[in-house]
Amino acid sequence: MSVISPTIKFNPQSNKLITVAAGCFWGVEQVYRKYYGSKGLIDAKVGFANGAIDNPSYKRVCEGDTQFAEVLQISYDPKQVSLKELLSFFYKIHDPTTLDRQGADTGTQYRSAIFTHDDEDLKIAKQVTEEYQPKWQNSIITKIEPIKNFYDAEDYHQLYLDKNPTGYHCPTHFVREF
Repeated sequence: MSVISPTIKFNPQSNKLITVAAGCFWGVEQVYRKYYGSKGLIDAKVGFANGAIDNPSYKRVCEGDTQFAEVLQISYDPKQVSLKELLSFFYKIHDPTTLDRQGADTGTQYRSAIFTHDDEDLKIAKQVTEEYQPKWQNSIITKIEPIKNFYDAEDYHQLYLDKNPTGYHCPTHFVREF
């Protein structure tokens, strides 16, 4: 069982990983690529994290009983962009105060979560969450936990909104100004 996408561009000597869940992974991928594609983002893969079955499919995760979250795994260059900046952006591009939903998308797979890859990630994720709590009217309910497993989503989900510009866009995926 892996915690790293088998297809992500990642060099452990120079890059870092973080995995985030902020609703429908198509919109999360698109907005991160748009803002960080030339600012330290090495690669990003949509997939499923921290679930209870092996080799999940999108259809199976949508059944709602696998415990998986739809996620974006991000490979980044910490010399160009910090984890703090990437997680601050995370709190600006979705509503972290809604339980198991973003917009019309409901279910545990749409939960808000940060899946950390080491103790330093965990520390920074907790700090950024504390910094963003006063910016939201309701309590942030984002789960912060170590990543346990990760599976790539099927190929047609990768860069989905680039391939299908008129595809479904979650209305919560926009950059908020705080």
